[in-house]
Amino acid sequence: MKINKAIPYGTQDITQQDIDAVVTVLHSKFLTQGPLVKEFEEKFAYYIGAKYAVAVINGTAALHLSAMALGVNSTSKVITTPITFSASANCIRYCGGEVVFADIDSETALLDINRVRVLLESHPKGTFAGIVPVDFAGYPVDMAAFRVLADKHGLWILEDSCHAPGAYFIDENNIKHFCGDGSLADLSIFSFHPVKHIATGEGGMITTNSEAHYENLLKYRSHGMVYQGSPELIENHGGWYMEMQELGYNYRLSDINAALGVSQLSRAKVGLERRHEIAKRYDKAFAGTAVKTIQVKEGFYHGFHLYIIQVENRKGLYDYLRSHNVFAQVHYVPVHLMPYYQSLGWGKGDMPIAEKYYEHCLSIPMFPTLTEEEQTYVIELILNFKYI
Repeated sequence: MKINKAIPYGTQDITQQDIDAVVTVLHSKFLTQGPLVKEFEEKFAYYIGAKYAVAVINGTAALHLSAMALGVNSTSKVITTPITFSASANCIRYCGGEVVFADIDSETALLDINRVRVLLESHPKGTFAGIVPVDFAGYPVDMAAFRVLADKHGLWILEDSCHAPGAYFIDENNIKHFCGDGSLADLSIFSFHPVKHIATGEGGMITTNSEAHYENLLKYRSHGMVYQGSPELIENHGGWYMEMQELGYNYRLSDINAALGVSQLSRAKVGLERRHEIAKRYDKAFAGTAVKTIQVKEGFYHGFHLYIIQVENRKGLYDYLRSHNVFAQVHYVPVHLMPYYQSLGWGKGDMPIAEKYYEHCLSIPMFPTLTEEEQTYVIELILNFKYI
């Protein structure tokens, strides 16, 4: 079998419905700060199961504002995983805090709660301010266990759920917790980058069950301003009046992006189901071969933003696939090995499990519009490659 067109590891699915939604906004009165943003927030909060949602321009902005809302400052030490996009750690640095990495679980590639526990117990209580666990690739973190640990040590939790809208796990009391639903994390964030489940071009969302956090986030995303009609106004000179009470940012999402988000959200459940069909086919194809896959534990419903394999001679397979128009990707170079974090004292050997994972991992095509023929082609290439 040979397929001549390029097959990426992930891509957006834009339908005529999406196009019509955006065109409608372009003909409307509001391109930004209009009703579509609020509609997107309310519908997304309902989908995830959270009380509140705040739309922003991208996932990085969502992380930054969340760190602000949680009070991160120059005295804050925050624990996170090295296997994530760097923004999960950078948001702490934006606020002047210190990032402390803990290694991953070799079976899930998620932040290892046992290593976090050891880290916490080896320092005086109060040393750390919070934890940023990441639902990496769409695999839900066991947030119930992290919540117990965080409460024991007086920590907040900021859940990075960029890869996992619609994913969930069932706790020991048979309660279903969706990633980002606010039941266990103080704040959670999502991304709507084109390769994610829901694409808005660029965009992000913060979810929470805390009204106080919600109100602060609304303020922070719009210059720290308080507007006419708010009881928080210190003065009121007239109908035009507004006050900048804190230092905020212009992190607002436009109605154009929000319209696309609302349209995409209407297909999110179907898209997630299709990702599971693709994953099951990969699982079956690679079972008993030299290709290692991540096995999902019982009670966990994976989001499958990524389908990750681990192989010997990863570079060889990466190049081989590209030569056959299959554009696999690597997620991620461990954050602690980025030159910036090495300049802060981190280095090779600090996170041995994450570093070993990085040497072997490869994300292969995973998106709802991947055809059966395309997937068969990808599978055949991977199985036919000589690993040794």
